[in-house]
Amino acid sequence: MLKTAAIIFGIVFLLVGVLGFVPGITTTGQMLLGIFHVSAVLITGLTSTAAARTYFRVFGIIYALVAILGFFTGDGLLLGLISHNTADMWLHVLIAIVALALGFAVQDIST
Repeated sequence: MLKTAAIIFGIVFLLVGVLGFVPGITTTGQMLLGIFHVSAVLITGLTSTAAARTYFRVFGIIYALVAILGFFTGDGLLLGLISHNTADMWLHVLIAIVALALGFAVQDIST
């Protein structure tokens, strides 16, 4: 289950990252669907199946830190790399919670 979830996460993030650069889906001001700021850092790669648990733990911790930093810095450019707004910060919180739950709480019964 964790291997499949890691592959799905990677594919979704890759697709969202690519969609962020498609005219018509990204509005003026680099807003994906008119809601989320887009940056090249959004493209998160796929993981190997052997490292799925570690992937989710590290991924979750990184997104939790990005979310926390976002609440302190407000809208704009986070660490000079990541364009973000309030919707992005809450999305990062949600992604962190899901990834941390998959990395720490879910027991993979298929291994």
